[in-house]
Amino acid sequence: MRRGLVIGNWKMNVHQQSANQLVDDILVDMPDINADLVVCPPYLYIPEVSARIADTKLICGSQNIAAHAKGAYTGEISGSMLKEFDCQYAIVGHSEHRKYYSDDNVVVAKRYCQAIASGIVPILSTGDSLAQRKQGITFEVIAKQIEDVIDIAGIDSFHHAVISYEPLWAIGTGKTATDEQAQEVLQFIRHLIANKDAEIAEKIQILYGGSVKPENAKDLLAMPDIDGVLVGGASLTADSFLKIYSSFQN
Repeated sequence: MRRGLVIGNWKMNVHQQSANQLVDDILVDMPDINADLVVCPPYLYIPEVSARIADTKLICGSQNIAAHAKGAYTGEISGSMLKEFDCQYAIVGHSEHRKYYSDDNVVVAKRYCQAIASGIVPILSTGDSLAQRKQGITFEVIAKQIEDVIDIAGIDSFHHAVISYEPLWAIGTGKTATDEQAQEVLQFIRHLIANKDAEIAEKIQILYGGSVKPENAKDLLAMPDIDGVLVGGASLTADSFLKIYSSFQN
């Protein structure tokens, strides 16, 4: 059985004091259940967050990772730098990076490879736009995003990776894919991986993201191919974040 996974992406929504307080609040009430809980703070706060959660079950991740190991890449943070502060996960290919920073599938694949090389688990983020869904090409779009990474990194790398599906029309909009819509896409992703390697497909954690809230988390997580969730706004308060995490208890 695949282990549950909840990842909080704080984006650019906290400062030092609020980040520290949020971590403390999470740790006070974090239940002891069979699932992993990850927070992804802004780069600046990773060292302090990582130190604060040392020797706890809370895990630190990164919102992104450089596509190169080192060099003249102003503003970038390498995998080895993240690893110094015990970052265990890194989001790659988030729709906001694809949209605002023009990350194409090749750049995403390079970021993914740097995570793997650094001993960090990449969270390969995939997604479709509302226009693409209306055109009926969701599966084609998702397949291309994943297969371009496989072409560069190889299918074996997915032994050490996570995949997430976040429909662009559900990120920060309050709209959420129905349980059935989410399951349909995640099942497609698992079948796509199974066509390459059945063992990896059975073991890989696949997440849903996009306006995940305490009110919808339990039903989403009841779907057979949804192993966890990538949480945005609801991860910014300990109460809502832990309610989502606690959905794994029953």
